[in-house]
Amino acid sequence: MNQRITEKEHGMLLKEYVQSLGISKRMLTDIKFGGGDLLVNGEHVTVRHVLQKGDELLIQFPPESVSESLLPEKIPLDILFEDDHVLVLNKQPCLSSIPSREHPGGSLANGLIHYYQKTGCQATVHLVNRLDRDTSGVMLVAKHRFAHSLLSGMQKQGLIKRRYRAVVHGLLRDDCGTIDAPIGRKASSIIERAVLPDGQKAVTRFRVNSRLGRITDVSLKLETGRTHQIRVHMSHIGHPLCGDTLYGGSRELINRQALHSEALTFIHPLTTEELTFQAPVPNDIGQLLES
Repeated sequence: MNQRITEKEHGMLLKEYVQSLGISKRMLTDIKFGGGDLLVNGEHVTVRHVLQKGDELLIQFPPESVSESLLPEKIPLDILFEDDHVLVLNKQPCLSSIPSREHPGGSLANGLIHYYQKTGCQATVHLVNRLDRDTSGVMLVAKHRFAHSLLSGMQKQGLIKRRYRAVVHGLLRDDCGTIDAPIGRKASSIIERAVLPDGQKAVTRFRVNSRLGRITDVSLKLETGRTHQIRVHMSHIGHPLCGDTLYGGSRELINRQALHSEALTFIHPLTTEELTFQAPVPNDIGQLLES
């Protein structure tokens, strides 16, 4: 991570400056003693170093260890953007984000570890947003712990914007609307969620793109990020996703839940540039809409 010191930071202690960037005391300790480094104009310095305008600061984060249970696997990755800090990709459908008891391997995380080893990136997997196994589309990944910490904070503040595309059973009456209904875990299941009075606040905004016979093409934006939020909310209003058998949908038209993460907008945690990425709907959803 490279930073040029400006007039505003002139005279600051290095310790104060790195903490102003959002680097915690614990993370700074890891940098100092865990294999990282702090260099000013190419020279090793202590945290008591006084910064001067025009200095070039290089912060090297310690290499991260990967869990022995997370094995590298050669899985195709559709990478939309990558730099030293973040990676944005288009996840294919029917691919788990992380290993699970039902699917212990063959996940996106396994593919990322293989890719990191191949490209010499000493990092473990930091998923900023996670998609269900059947859900396709744009995902954001941090390539080190510091970027993940900053992006997680942005996500909690609602600063990472996501737009989804879904195909649901039936014809929605309203062209647009808001579903504000709390979501919690069903008492009878460790997987299934439901709208519950004592659940966590969940808000989904929807807009109808087109009504096609007995299905509706819908765009959705999330104001919160609850597990299965879109699937639960659409089922709650009587329009479950096509292919989503867990929440009342049918696989007559498509063999997975017809849900796609179509676009994602975020502020880059280090450059502060606003970035937007989009992914076209995959073939199965495209064929469903055409048919």
